[in-house]
Amino acid sequence: MNDEKYDSKEDTKKHIRLVQRLLVSMADEFMARGIMHDKSKLEFPEKVMYDEFVPKLRAVTYGSGEYKKNLKDMGVALQHHYENNSHHPEHYKNGINGMNLGDIVEMFCDWQAAVLKHDDGDFGESMKINKQRFDMSDQLYDIFMNTFQDLINV
Repeated sequence: MNDEKYDSKEDTKKHIRLVQRLLVSMADEFMARGIMHDKSKLEFPEKVMYDEFVPKLRAVTYGSGEYKKNLKDMGVALQHHYENNSHHPEHYKNGINGMNLGDIVEMFCDWQAAVLKHDDGDFGESMKINKQRFDMSDQLYDIFMNTFQDLINV
């Protein structure tokens, strides 16, 4: 047995450096997602569809029957958007459960921004709708709401 007393300082510093590198890697991922976010909306077939439907969607309440009808009417172009943007639950066969952490964070930011497009937008109400619409777990819902509250209280 070694009589030398263990000093955790170097192991702790090594751990800190590793976590720092991993966090920088995640930050790089989020920066790349921010740069690429929804670029497919600027090209055919999505651009034409969004030109027509964004004004219609702004004028209706999120989650309403009229909102759902507009989504259905967006058809193939909206399907193209979902297929090319992994931050949408519709991108995956198993919805949110198919996502990675980058997808989840980008989706959260996207949902916050989308609320601002509606005259009657309300993040809390939108989250209740999204929880049911996407079969979101209570845990993820609570994390989103906690994060939103922290952001608005800054």
